[in-house]
Amino acid sequence: MRTYNNLVEATNDLMKRGYTENLSLEGDTVDDKGKKIQMAADDFDIDEFYRFEGASNPDDNSIIYAVSSEKYNIKGVLINAFGAYANTSESAIEAKLHHYQVSDNLKREDKPTE
Repeated sequence: MRTYNNLVEATNDLMKRGYTENLSLEGDTVDDKGKKIQMAADDFDIDEFYRFEGASNPDDNSIIYAVSSEKYNIKGVLINAFGAYANTSESAIEAKLHHYQVSDNLKREDKPTE
């Protein structure tokens, strides 16, 4: 994974690398409002993610996800809060974003590379 100093730097680099769609978390779906696409948890993959904490306010936390979907042939960026301002819904989308793939990616980072 790459290292970024802030959310803007990460967003700009991901966009340069083809993650051009602006995605949003809407209840039980991740949406591309421009293309009128609503993706369920099984419709997309989390390719990368990066967490950022606000420099002046520790409650100002965000995470950016690089999301791709073979089903809809799109790649985009989803930005969500974590910590005090996190979405606390218990949907399959939230479970995927905050547990399943994120945990897998964190575990892979801990493993030595050959």
